[in-house]
Amino acid sequence: QVQLQESGPGLVLTSQTLSLTCTISGDSIPIDYYYWSWIRQPPGKGLEWIGYIGSGGRTAYNPSFKSRTSISRDTSQDQFTLQLKSVTPEDTAVYYCVADRKGGLNFEYVAGRVEYDFWGRGTQVTVSA
Repeated sequence: QVQLQESGPGLVLTSQTLSLTCTISGDSIPIDYYYWSWIRQPPGKGLEWIGYIGSGGRTAYNPSFKSRTSISRDTSQDQFTLQLKSVTPEDTAVYYCVADRKGGLNFEYVAGRVEYDFWGRGTQVTVSA
């Protein structure tokens, strides 16, 4: 079994950069065999895919976030990190790190058609004006 754990600040000020880390633990799995994504759920809304990091560190992003998002990884620490720049109160949400084995095209991730194999518990992030 694989566990994912999100960590980061619960409160961020408008215009700052949000940085979240996901730590992977449990059964040993080949990091490069999975697509490691960040998704979020704003209050009262559905899940939004932000982006992933995959084999060899290749990244893909939701066009809605691409201009201000960066996902990186530290394979020595079994961690991957989200940075979201210039946050506003509209970025207030529960942020999840997730993973899937199958992969897919960008539009499939954006449309929520990807089934994730592993989920973190989520972390609440509030952006204060």
